[in-house]
Amino acid sequence: MFEGLHDHPVALTVACYAVAALVVYLTDPFAMPKSERDRSRIERTPGRIALELAARLPIILFVFSIFFAISWRPLYGAVGTISFFVIFTGISRAKFIFIREPLVFSDIALVMDVFKYKTIFYATRLNILFWIVALGYVFGASAAFMVFEPSVLPDRFRFFWVLVGLSVPILPIILLFVRPVGQAASWISEKLLRTLKVKVNTVRFGTFTSVAYHFMIWLGMRRDAIVAELTHGLQNVIHELIGAEEGDAPLVVVWQSESFLDLRNVGDAELQLPTIDRLKERAAQWGRLTSVFEGGYTLRTEFSVLSGLQPDDVHADASYPYLRAAHYSDIVWPSKLRKAGWLTHFIHPYDSTFFHRNKAMPLLGFSEMTMLDAFDHNPERDGPYVSDQRLTEKVVNIVGALEDARPALLFVASMANHGPWEPGRCEGMTDPVEIYRELLRRADAALGALVEELDKLERPVWLTFYGDHAPLLKRFADPFPDPRTDYFIVPLGGARQEAHKPTRARVEAPWNLFETLLWHSHLYKEQFR
Repeated sequence: MFEGLHDHPVALTVACYAVAALVVYLTDPFAMPKSERDRSRIERTPGRIALELAARLPIILFVFSIFFAISWRPLYGAVGTISFFVIFTGISRAKFIFIREPLVFSDIALVMDVFKYKTIFYATRLNILFWIVALGYVFGASAAFMVFEPSVLPDRFRFFWVLVGLSVPILPIILLFVRPVGQAASWISEKLLRTLKVKVNTVRFGTFTSVAYHFMIWLGMRRDAIVAELTHGLQNVIHELIGAEEGDAPLVVVWQSESFLDLRNVGDAELQLPTIDRLKERAAQWGRLTSVFEGGYTLRTEFSVLSGLQPDDVHADASYPYLRAAHYSDIVWPSKLRKAGWLTHFIHPYDSTFFHRNKAMPLLGFSEMTMLDAFDHNPERDGPYVSDQRLTEKVVNIVGALEDARPALLFVASMANHGPWEPGRCEGMTDPVEIYRELLRRADAALGALVEELDKLERPVWLTFYGDHAPLLKRFADPFPDPRTDYFIVPLGGARQEAHKPTRARVEAPWNLFETLLWHSHLYKEQFR
C-alpha cells in the first residue's frame, strides 16, 4: 500500500508534518462559532498575524514527535497529530456550546472528574458505546498503521535512534519543570499571548496551542511576586477586626446558593419567592451580583468571594485557583478571621475531593469542614444532590453547637439547584424550566427555615446569601440576557435593626461582597474601608 513512499524517509516525514500542520490550521477555527470568533478578534498587524501562525508550529511539531517517536511511521504521525488536534477542537466546540467558554488549560485537571462525576458535568452520554467507538478508533487505526505502514527506523544503531526519538517530546516537558527554564518559557509565552482572555487566544492560536501556552504561563509564573504585589497593594487598606465583647460574639453565615438566579429578574412574572421578598425588606444591602463566569465553575465565584481578589489579580490561576491555593492563604478572608480568633467552618454537601476542596479549604483558613460524608445521602432515594432543606438542618445543628463567646464564620455552599434538570428531579415534572422553578421555590423555603432559626439567637448574626452563577438552563435562555445573580446581606438575631428602613438595590461584585458584609456588620473600623 505504501510501496515507494518510504524510499526517502526524511522528505516523507517533513511532508507529513507539513500536511498535518496545514490540516490543523484549517480545522482550528471550528473551536467556536463564527459569530463568537468575530466578536473575539482583535486588531493585529500582518507581522503579528504571521508570528501567531508561526507560534503554532512548535506545538504541532511536539505532538507530531510523540506519534512519530512511538511508531517511527510518518503517515501515522500525521494522522495521529491531525486526530489529536481535531479532537481537542471538537471538545472545545462542545464545551463552548454548553457553557460559552472554549477549553482552558486547567480543564485538563478536571478530566478524571468528568468521568467520576458524570451528572454534574452533564457527561452521562460517556457510556459503554462511547468508549467502544473511541477506543475502537484509537487502537484500530493505530494497529492498521503498525501493520501496513513500514517503519523508517534506521537499521543501524536502532536503540540509539529510539532514544533520540523519545527525547524529542520528553525532554521539553522535563525542562519545563526546571525552574529557570519554566520561568523563561512562561515569560516568552506571556509576551507571545499578551492577554489571558481564552476566547481571544483560541481565535488567534487555535485550541491546543492556546492551552499549551496558557499552561506554560501557569507552570512557570512567579506567584511569590504576584502575592507580594497584592499584599503591598492591601497594606493601606488593612481591615482591623474589632474584637467583640464577651458573650456578644458575632456569627457570620455566608450561603452560596448553587445556580440560584431569581427568574423574575429576567422576565418570569409567575414565580413566587416569599423569603427572598422578605429579605429584601430587611436587608442592609441587596441587589444583583456580577458574574465571574456566565455558567458553571462554581469555584471561580467561590474563591472570588473568599479572597476579595478579582480574576485579573491572580493571573493564570484564575481559571482554577484551588490548584495553587497555598499561595493565597494569607490574603483570603477566612485566614484573616481565623488569625483574629474566629472559628471558620466550610460546609458543602458534596464530595470533598471535587475541585480539590479537601486540600484547598484548610489552606484558605477553614479550621473545620463538613462535607458529603456527614450527610446520609442516597442518590437513588434522595436524588443526585443533598436538598437545601437537609443542608439547612445540618447548618442549624452546627450553629446550635457553637460557643456563644467565640466569633464564627460558616461558609455554606449548597448543591440542590444544580442541573441537569431532568425528569425525576421533581415528582410529576418533565420540563427543565418548571423543574428549575420548583427547585428555586424549595431553596426559598429552606432559606426561610434558616432565617427563622437564626433570628432566635441573641448573638448578632449576619447572613449573606448569593447565587454563584446563572443556571445552564438552555430551555429558558441561551445565554441568559442578564447573567447577574442575586445577593442579600441581612442582619438577624441580635443584629436585627428594629428601625430598619428598606434599601434600594445595588449592583455588587463578588470580590467586594465579603468586605461589604464586614462593613455593614461593623466588624472592622470604618476608616479602613
